[in-house]
Amino acid sequence: MSKTIKIIECPRDAMQGIKSHFIATEAKANYINALLRVGFDTIDFGSFVSPKAIPQMRDTADVLSQLDLSSTQSKLLAIIANVRGANEAAQFEEIKYLGYPFSISENFQMRNTHKTIAESIVTLDEILNIANKSNKEVVAYLSMGFGNPYGDPWNVDIVGEWTEKLSNMGVKILSLSDTIGSSTPEVIDYLFSNLIPKYPTIEFGAHLHTTPTTWKEKVAAAFKAGCHRFDGAIMGYGGCPMAKDELTGNMPTEKLLSYFTAEKAATGIKPMSFESAYNEAMKIFN
Repeated sequence: MSKTIKIIECPRDAMQGIKSHFIATEAKANYINALLRVGFDTIDFGSFVSPKAIPQMRDTADVLSQLDLSSTQSKLLAIIANVRGANEAAQFEEIKYLGYPFSISENFQMRNTHKTIAESIVTLDEILNIANKSNKEVVAYLSMGFGNPYGDPWNVDIVGEWTEKLSNMGVKILSLSDTIGSSTPEVIDYLFSNLIPKYPTIEFGAHLHTTPTTWKEKVAAAFKAGCHRFDGAIMGYGGCPMAKDELTGNMPTEKLLSYFTAEKAATGIKPMSFESAYNEAMKIFN
């Protein structure tokens, strides 16, 4: 029996760091509409964060109003960084998931959301309550899940301790995030092969950033360790604008698809629709 893989396409992650120009709302919506026809499990389409922090995403609500959701099975995810953003996103029935970046690096949490880890835990608890009341689900991203360039303590036991805390809070989807591309196959394998059996009520995901030469070993390590949820961005565009990652980009979706096709794993992706969306991506990013 073939394994079913959830592919989460992340145009928000691909677009958010572009500072040279503002991508027109209509162009964003056209691109995301093309992605909605592909068969992705989820589209990480926008964010409700401060326009000063991420100006490229200031039109997320306007983009949402132009999306055609009439014939797609894909669900929408919006990134939020605080309670205000969660309340704003929760008003939109079309949004299924609220994505919250929670860092186990104090330095990175301050850079990303201007909060300490202790403050972020309080925020996450409030976001879980908002999601519960508005029929949404929270996707928590464990930023710096595979390593830390900022000098904060990091090891696999710390990742395990935070997984335990977030599980106890009620997090049901936890995406381990390789925010700066520092992960190794050994660490990826160790974390997923230990955490997945220990927390059967949590759906674990892999949000891997990568250099062009290391993508396959990372995907293979996560998949073989039992991970069936993968984030990607067509052509590997993007990466976190708050992180040190000069050479790393997002996991290229086309590489994910080639790997899972070879592994005979079902992704639900329609090849012709993917090709069409790939062509739309070239218009946006070139």
